[in-house]
Amino acid sequence: MIVCIAEKPSVAREIADVLGAKVKRDGYLEGNGYQVTWTFGHLCTLKEPHDYSPQWKIWSYSQLPMIPERFGIKLIENETYRHQFEIIRNLMQQAERIINCGDAGQEGELIQRWVMQMAGARCPVQRLWISSLTEDAIREGFQHLKDQSEFQALYEAGLSRAIGDWLLGMNATRLYTLRYGRNHQVLSIGRVQTPTLALIVNRQAEIDHFVPEPYWELKTIYRGVTFSGTKGKFKDQSEGESFLAQVKDSPFTVTDVTEKKGKEFAPRLFDLTSLQVECNRKYAFTAEQTLKVIQSLYEKKVTTYPRVDTTYLSDDIYPKVPKTLEGLVDYTALTAPLKGKKLPKSKKVFDNSKVTDHHAIIPTGVPARNLTEEERKVYDLVARRFIAAFYPNCEISTTTVLGKVDQIDFKVTGKQILSPGWREVFAQDRADEDESEGEKEEDKVLPAFVAGESGPHEPSLKETWTTAPKPYTEATLLRAMETAGKLVEDEELKDALKENGIGRPSTRAAIIETLFKRNYIRKERKSLYPTETGKGLIGTINEELLKSAELTGLWEKKLRMIERGEYAARDFLSELKELSRTIVINVLSDESASTLNTDIPICPKCGKGRLLRGKTAYGCSEYRNGCDFRLSYEEYGKGLSDRDLKKIIAEL
Repeated sequence: MIVCIAEKPSVAREIADVLGAKVKRDGYLEGNGYQVTWTFGHLCTLKEPHDYSPQWKIWSYSQLPMIPERFGIKLIENETYRHQFEIIRNLMQQAERIINCGDAGQEGELIQRWVMQMAGARCPVQRLWISSLTEDAIREGFQHLKDQSEFQALYEAGLSRAIGDWLLGMNATRLYTLRYGRNHQVLSIGRVQTPTLALIVNRQAEIDHFVPEPYWELKTIYRGVTFSGTKGKFKDQSEGESFLAQVKDSPFTVTDVTEKKGKEFAPRLFDLTSLQVECNRKYAFTAEQTLKVIQSLYEKKVTTYPRVDTTYLSDDIYPKVPKTLEGLVDYTALTAPLKGKKLPKSKKVFDNSKVTDHHAIIPTGVPARNLTEEERKVYDLVARRFIAAFYPNCEISTTTVLGKVDQIDFKVTGKQILSPGWREVFAQDRADEDESEGEKEEDKVLPAFVAGESGPHEPSLKETWTTAPKPYTEATLLRAMETAGKLVEDEELKDALKENGIGRPSTRAAIIETLFKRNYIRKERKSLYPTETGKGLIGTINEELLKSAELTGLWEKKLRMIERGEYAARDFLSELKELSRTIVINVLSDESASTLNTDIPICPKCGKGRLLRGKTAYGCSEYRNGCDFRLSYEEYGKGLSDRDLKKIIAEL
């Protein structure tokens, strides 16, 4: 028998249906020479400290750093998982061949390799590598199965990531909790989590310490159009007023009118991060929410594999585009102008050099039916981006008008859309945005001006104040994680910085959610703010490597190099082991150690511990020392703020 192992039951059913494995068994489907089984995502995980040594069960300085001689894996403690694993083990022990049908990515490779190792699989293994779950894609994938050895570097990168996270997370968390938490609270430190928190804390510090300063701008209105003085901003009001006095009694003269025609390209196709950014901006979806929705659309076969970090398509997709467009039956008004025409093949869309494991997120061409409201919104974004990629460029005309008043120069720029091209695909969206945000000054269409014309004008000196940086939203935080904290707008530069981004597209949403769960950050409307606990934690960390987005980005680059076979996994892990040792020495020699300031309420019963969120209730951190104080969620609600908790405790 040939055993196929997928990452989810739903995916296994799709594969089994194509292979003709129709007979249902306990934990697998069988038929036509195949047995198709599944995991539930991770069935296995790295062993915990106490699995290596009983001494490591106790949180103690003397046991740090914990560095196992050889890392091992174990089954996650769950009866359902254990039952399914025993089924998988029996199937693999008798298999003549195994086909790894896990998600086609680093995490998917790691999940299935661990299961095969635990099951003691000894037969040849092949890999199914597909970007969508349509019947055609599955059939094509089985016709081009690859040998497992081709993905060894991918596995080593995933394993290095997991071990690296274990080394830093386990050691730094225990170290900082013992040194600074004083047993009141577990201080969670993570290779990606901590620098992400530092981004938010540092941004808040910039806001808190920002001192607004006034500046003045010289403007004048001529023929209903506002021109700006080219002198720029005046920090001294009297200087601005002297220029205002100079232009008050002289006429405005147009000195030059230039018109430059240009093109605007359609927006890039989506990778996961840009889709999460757009969904947060447009619908206020969280990153985690968007990931769940696009994963669901993938499993419903209407979009391609979502956990990608490229906005390009490979050349082999180009011949399939007409069929895909034809399948977008709810967008016939937009696809009709493309039917029967030779579609453009732009390098901004198709570029093999920018595609590694997977291409950008696009529709599969399977009609989208029975979608939830959230799924419909996300699918609409993906479908319109795809359609727009094959529309003509938007043709624009940019007009720049220069003027002069008594030797003082003024300027205004306006834009006119000559041919909308791809903008027609987003016509309603653009209209809604213009209505809600107002027309941008540089996008205004200007009346006809002629060089040499002159007339009266209305000058003014406008006072404005500098504004503080804006708090991160999930959208801007995702972009900051993608570019290791560097604020860039240029798409090409963003692509270059992705190599050094924090985390992977598939994990960034979970990192943000973890920060919420651990009470390190909070949200007001769309804005993200650090809690006192979050600020205090970053304040205690003196090791720049633990909280620097840029340095963490360098680790990510090395992990990508491991994936490409350009860097040895053992060298990466040696670096992190040495770093773990260095961090322990540095923290233990810190003579300025003090208890972390925290906004988590103190237990009213023992007066020593603090209330921590558990699975069903808030409990005292001193439970090991006999304090049994609890506040159940049922009575008080799981989502209480710390301020509400303090009020309840005060009443008790």
